[in-house]
Amino acid sequence: MEEQRTTKSFPVKPKVKTKPRTPKETPESKYWSSFKTQQIPKLISVPSLTFSPTPPHSFAVAHSASLSFFSSQTLTPTSTISSFSDVVSCASFRSDARLIAASDLSGLVQVFDVKTRTALRRLRSHTRPVRFVQFPLLDKLHLISGSDDALVKYWDVAEETPILELQGHRDYVRCGDSSPVNADMFVTGSYDHVVKLWDVRVRDSKSTMEVNHGSPVEDVVFLPSGGMVATAGGSSVKLWDLIGGGKLLFSMESHNKTVTSICVGRIGKDSGEESNQIRILSVGLDGYMKVFDYASMKVTHSMRFPAPLLSVGYSPDCSTRVIGTSNGIIYAGKRKTKKENENENENGVSESSLFWRIRPVEHTERQVLRPSHFRYFQRGQREKPSEGDYLVMRPKKVKLAEHDKLLNKFRHGEALVSVLESKNPGNVLAVMEELVARKKLLRCVLDLDLEKLELLLVFLHKYCTIPRYSSLLMGLTKKVLEMRADDIRASEALKNHIRNLKRSVEEEIQVQQSLQAIQGIISPLLKIAPGEYVLAHSF
Repeated sequence: MEEQRTTKSFPVKPKVKTKPRTPKETPESKYWSSFKTQQIPKLISVPSLTFSPTPPHSFAVAHSASLSFFSSQTLTPTSTISSFSDVVSCASFRSDARLIAASDLSGLVQVFDVKTRTALRRLRSHTRPVRFVQFPLLDKLHLISGSDDALVKYWDVAEETPILELQGHRDYVRCGDSSPVNADMFVTGSYDHVVKLWDVRVRDSKSTMEVNHGSPVEDVVFLPSGGMVATAGGSSVKLWDLIGGGKLLFSMESHNKTVTSICVGRIGKDSGEESNQIRILSVGLDGYMKVFDYASMKVTHSMRFPAPLLSVGYSPDCSTRVIGTSNGIIYAGKRKTKKENENENENGVSESSLFWRIRPVEHTERQVLRPSHFRYFQRGQREKPSEGDYLVMRPKKVKLAEHDKLLNKFRHGEALVSVLESKNPGNVLAVMEELVARKKLLRCVLDLDLEKLELLLVFLHKYCTIPRYSSLLMGLTKKVLEMRADDIRASEALKNHIRNLKRSVEEEIQVQQSLQAIQGIISPLLKIAPGEYVLAHSF
């Protein structure tokens, strides 16, 4: 009576591993993907990038013992300053973009005229390499510098003398930034894990506030409001509320390796205007650039580059994004503005080239279809349905494999032999699971002749120790040995297959025992490790 069931209409399919869902494209990802990346090669490690604050927002790149200027419109070099005796570490434009300050590893800070590229001032007071130099955003007469001698200096550029020598850091000073709302305040970050807030009106050389990032600080920037700062160090970017007394607001742990540089920028509109959507761009040695929205406290975009990243810059007009790498390649991305897009038609052809295009001949007379023509009966087949139309779909014909056809005819033994001969383990497991559901698998094994039984033993020997298949095949192997023991004793070929099967099972058992021994060694260490980590970072 069991054979009178309706036949299966769908083929037996092997279980497929689930694939991770691809993230849905958002307006944010579309915006950052619209920057067409272009490589600028033939440089040496790029530790610093800075954009001019005035249009057309050219950018300066520090590489080796040179400082090169690039056009943000064409992304081509315009000029180079090579009068350095050591590697250039940092550069900063003055607020009017007429001067640029640059530091090098000899401990010298130089101020250049951007147009003539001549050195106007040479500031020498640091005894170790200078890693950070910057003009205050609201001040044209002073300069801030930080060095590996753990000192921060506030310079009078005209007199070439340091007005203040700020002490407090206990390790290399590697970064800093000036306040966008107060010309007298700035922050510096050091490898002693501390970020300090300085006020030059306080003459006792002490910082007014400090926060502990928890790892060597690679970069620090003020957010546009002036009341918060973002710090980068280790594999995290952290936000701090200065108005609230240095309170930690959020820690972004999206990078896998050290975060080397961060910058702040706005998302530009198509009209070229700036929006109120501010983002923090971070790059790291893992090769990733992350875009962080600190209003919603989440990473909105991520992009991978084929090299460790050292620096990042974003133009004030939101049209150019530049990333410097350790192998000397600059990845510069240029975004098209609305004015540029207006010069292209819907098909991507510029208006200037439309003059030379030959327009196709237009057919004004409409051909009338008559019932005597075969196209009369095919009319409307390519029309797309409108909303509300009822569609009658033709069912697709399902192509069945040989074992599926045999299963539909309830010829279970032949289906098992057929799928074993195909040598596809996924299909074999699918057929076996279907036979288990029909309670016919053991019956099929019992009815196999010696030649087909040998085929089954070869399959069990090859796949029974694979974790994906072992849950079913190990139990089936045991049943085969119990049910066909007499046949196996009588055949030398079957005995050889059983010996091979036993050998592979013993090897798998040895591997599992070795893994358990290793796990027993590692487990106590993992329990101790977090305590040692906390103890090491408490000092």
